[in-house]
Amino acid sequence: MDHVSPRDRRLDRRIPLGCSAHIRPDKGKEVSAECIELSVSGMTLRASYVPSEGEVVEVVITSPNDKVERPPLVTHLRVTRCHALDSGQYEIGGSTVRVVG
Repeated sequence: MDHVSPRDRRLDRRIPLGCSAHIRPDKGKEVSAECIELSVSGMTLRASYVPSEGEVVEVVITSPNDKVERPPLVTHLRVTRCHALDSGQYEIGGSTVRVVG
């Protein structure tokens, strides 16, 4: 489902995170996830959820640092790719449509 050219994929600097997240599909139950990396224009998640191509999901990312209390980052993410991993999880990449909070 990967339709973004390799040239366009890495225009923004990506920051590795490895912190807890939750995917909230439009219809369905909230799914636990891990935010692998984040950029100004998008993010990469790892979860058991398999989204549809182009699906927009709400993603809630908790602060990666327990020492500083911050509210979670809430975004709407348009799914651009989803790849199965050996662990039964999926790597989900997408572009940020909107930052909610």
